[in-house]
Amino acid sequence: MVEVRAGELVAQLGGELLGDPDKLLRRIDGLETAGPDAISFLANPRLQPLLQTTEAGCLIVQPALRAAVQGRTAAILSDDPYLYYARLSRWWAQRSRTAPAAGVHPSAVVEPGARLHPQASVGAFAFVGRGAVVGAGAVVGPHSHIGADAVIGAGSRIAAQVSIGDGSRLGERCVLQGGAVIGGDGFGFAPAAGRWEKIEQLGAVRIGDDVEIGANTCIDRGALGDTVIGDGVKLDNLIQIGHNVQVGAHTVMAACVGVSGSTRIGAHCIIGGQVGIAGHLRIVDRVQIGAGSKVNRSILEPGRYGGIFPLGAAGTWEKNAVLVSQLAKLRDRIRALENRPD
Repeated sequence: MVEVRAGELVAQLGGELLGDPDKLLRRIDGLETAGPDAISFLANPRLQPLLQTTEAGCLIVQPALRAAVQGRTAAILSDDPYLYYARLSRWWAQRSRTAPAAGVHPSAVVEPGARLHPQASVGAFAFVGRGAVVGAGAVVGPHSHIGADAVIGAGSRIAAQVSIGDGSRLGERCVLQGGAVIGGDGFGFAPAAGRWEKIEQLGAVRIGDDVEIGANTCIDRGALGDTVIGDGVKLDNLIQIGHNVQVGAHTVMAACVGVSGSTRIGAHCIIGGQVGIAGHLRIVDRVQIGAGSKVNRSILEPGRYGGIFPLGAAGTWEKNAVLVSQLAKLRDRIRALENRPD
């Protein structure tokens, strides 16, 4: 169990401490459930009334709320309490979780030619293929598969039952949750007299540093070139990234997003849950797409986008889509007619 004094936290993470630096804290908790030995935070202004009722022993708040927390046992002032909480959570996890021991579990299979750093950890029943590289401090979870010539960067953590395909490259300090599949075959088939012939997927997947990939998310290998995920990208659970997709640095996607092949998504984009993105499109940097939206054209200007159109016969849908796109012009014409003198 972690035990830390409020003054120690401020020394490690910054902020301005109000109250007792020796206040002992043993857990992080929400405002409504926190007790005297817990630290909590207020990031949403709508929850400010909870400051009057919370029993938290220490609160993280903005400097504007100094008066509201003055006189409490302890409080920490931060310009961004939510960011402070994020950093606190990582600090706490490093001290409360037991890191896997370095070395290879006796039940794991490591093929000849694989290179494992002495400080890497390979879990029970894991497989590491020939020519693969596992960097310093990297963790390969139980039952995970690291394909031939794949590279796992230093400090990356791969949970149980993750598959990394042959030749794929994972950067440093990445996190892959259970069931993720990196470098499976892309969906490529050629029609041939009423049946389908497979197109071999000859590329791989390249993932940058500090990327996080959620449970059961799949990133397909490229058909020819590689599928590329930039530095700092965060992907939620159950996401499908098609072959030869490119995702720019620090873009985030919520659960159940589907991105079809060869689409290029820029940096610092925010894509809501269940968004569907068609193939061979371009989305520029700093685009936000609302949850459930369907993207069937390129987005070439930064900004916020969203919307969905009911499914129907293709011809009807196309006609309706044209009409919807003309509504603004039709409105202006109606207003002009209404204002025309008799």
